[in-house]
Amino acid sequence: MPPRDVTGLLSDLAGGNREVVHALLPLVYDELHRRAANQLRGERPGHTLNATALVHETYLKLVDQSRVTWQNRAHFLGVAAQAMRRILVNYAEQRRAQKRGGGVIATTFDDNLAPRETRLDEVLAIDQALTRLRAMNERQATIVECRFFGGLEHAEIAEVLGVSEPTVRRDWRLARAWLADQLAR
Repeated sequence: MPPRDVTGLLSDLAGGNREVVHALLPLVYDELHRRAANQLRGERPGHTLNATALVHETYLKLVDQSRVTWQNRAHFLGVAAQAMRRILVNYAEQRRAQKRGGGVIATTFDDNLAPRETRLDEVLAIDQALTRLRAMNERQATIVECRFFGGLEHAEIAEVLGVSEPTVRRDWRLARAWLADQLAR
């Protein structure tokens, strides 16, 4: 995805030009779809919320934002991570209400597994722990959200937050350990 093209289109979108919505989708679709597929990889076959549906719902929420001044591609992807989190949490809550039960499976916050091995049932437990983390450390919570729900790399998160990559790596390690401890309880 060419960052300059995306940034220019996002700038136009923030300026009120709704015509760029159709030009923006082809530039971000593959990356959003890859991230959504990673989130849903552990789910059962025939799951009613598939990666395409998650991308479309996320994209519609993002381009319908009137209060966001898009800074760049990384900012867009960071907000996409937040939107995916909200969508997945809402979906998991609805599903849980339908099933009324089911245990929560322990989650590993390993760099290689976090975006791949999550089941929607786990999303609620992660969301609750992430809310507690946000109360203690906003930046660490945002890093987890971008990394875990959005699949962003350390460099992309650093760009979103305006901090150094080593800071992101350090906060990711601390937050990951804290969350693993919380979820083990």
